[in-house]
Amino acid sequence: MLAAMPTIILLTEDALRPSDVENIATLHGDEPLTITVLVPADTERNVVTDFIDHLSLLELKEAWEAITERETEAEARQEAGEALERTVSALQAAGATVTGSVVDDDPLPALTQAVVNTDADEVVVVTRPHAVEDTFHQDWASRAREKLGVPVLHFYTGTNLLG
Repeated sequence: MLAAMPTIILLTEDALRPSDVENIATLHGDEPLTITVLVPADTERNVVTDFIDHLSLLELKEAWEAITERETEAEARQEAGEALERTVSALQAAGATVTGSVVDDDPLPALTQAVVNTDADEVVVVTRPHAVEDTFHQDWASRAREKLGVPVLHFYTGTNLLG
């Protein structure tokens, strides 16, 4: 009897970088993966939190933009759709069977439903470092670990560092 492909739910705030795709594609060695990608349309960003996050990474230009430039909901949804499309394409090119969707600003309800619907083996969260959320364990990965009954792995985008 053939073993089922590992099923991963991937939650990411941006399109995956090549190093992110490699990290995920090699999680189970050479085994083919089934991945469901969720990209939240970040329509309710907290300006102060974004400002602190950028300052903590010495991203002064981005910190200023967090205060002075606000995205509309339509722009946020379009950006999430583009990130989803690029991520799905990159994972498919790496050999995974991939589906995905744009979800609401708080992705935990959609993440919970996806884990139940797919009988997922694990969740992978890929984000930029978020000083405030990570410090107080309010980031998506920490919240998912508290709520879900599956392993949750948190990568910081563009690195092999775990959160």
